[in-house]
Amino acid sequence: MSAPDSDPVVRELREQIAATDSELVETVNRRLELVRRLKAHKDAQGFDFVDRAQEARLLDRLAEENPGPLSEESLRELYRTLLELTKREA
Repeated sequence: MSAPDSDPVVRELREQIAATDSELVETVNRRLELVRRLKAHKDAQGFDFVDRAQEARLLDRLAEENPGPLSEESLRELYRTLLELTKREA
């Protein structure tokens, strides 16, 4: 049996995964910049930064829009983690 590294399908899928990973990092960074702008505006207006109701609406909307194969439970876990990371970074 040959090594996976020499399999053209494995190589192609790994390249696609790597490209997708780069897109994810770019998207998360873009989201973080938007959140930083939102935080600065909220601070200037005297608004609370964290809006738990908005976070709940976001999670519900994304769960409804999610076509899969990511499960709803995993989607919610992913976004709870992303929200916490974003708040920490902002």
